[in-house]
Amino acid sequence: MEPPFPGMDPYLELPRLWPDVHHRMITVMCDQLQTQLVPHYIAQITPYIAMEQIEIALPRRALVPDVGVYERDTPGAVGVAAAIDAPPLTGTAVVEVPTRYARIEIRAINDETLITAIELLSPVNKRPGVDGADAYAKKRQEVLMSGVHLLEIDLLRGGRRPPLARPDPLPAAPYFVFLCRAERWPEVAIWPCALARPLPTVPVPLRRPDPDVALPLTQVLHQVYHNARYDLQVDYRAAPPPPDLAPEEAAWLDAHLRQCGLRA
Repeated sequence: MEPPFPGMDPYLELPRLWPDVHHRMITVMCDQLQTQLVPHYIAQITPYIAMEQIEIALPRRALVPDVGVYERDTPGAVGVAAAIDAPPLTGTAVVEVPTRYARIEIRAINDETLITAIELLSPVNKRPGVDGADAYAKKRQEVLMSGVHLLEIDLLRGGRRPPLARPDPLPAAPYFVFLCRAERWPEVAIWPCALARPLPTVPVPLRRPDPDVALPLTQVLHQVYHNARYDLQVDYRAAPPPPDLAPEEAAWLDAHLRQCGLRA
């Protein structure tokens, strides 16, 4: 099945899917760029581990309990039945699991200097706190001050956007791409990405005077969707996570999925 959305599919933000989406997109982006970079540059995938809160199915396993209740036959014993209250609510415990992510680094062939860093943001990059968005903001500042171009691709609606020193808030859009060129820092080029439109083809800057190379984000995402067969893993009858779409976007999504035959 072909991707049902012209650009980003919000259902790919599912916590159980996103690590796979992230891994596949990084791989395809790296391959797309490498064909344009030779012979002077190389695109490398640099992995890292993050602790993410992901819904997973834990396997059954044997445990040694702190308190055990055992059954045995005792002649003449009379059991007394007690009324047991059923729990009025059930929930799911938060489980943090180590999750593999990666970024792309473009380096010069002759001296291996880092020229451009490409970040496809993960939930931990946007999670409030010292071990999440604060840590990413510090690392981001170090990259920008080192004279490296930074391209940030934010295809997650939840969490905190990369910080910007500007008086006006970002426009209302579910997704964004940010590009900071080393020679123009602290200026940031911003691409708001609407749900009903394709993702942009964005420039990836290199060393001067070499021209930018192109990164076609819609082509990358659609190739990943098609190869991974995400259509078999997504229930388009349900609402996409997180439930924070603007009313007009939610109305467009419902009408669009009905038109595609994915909702009755």
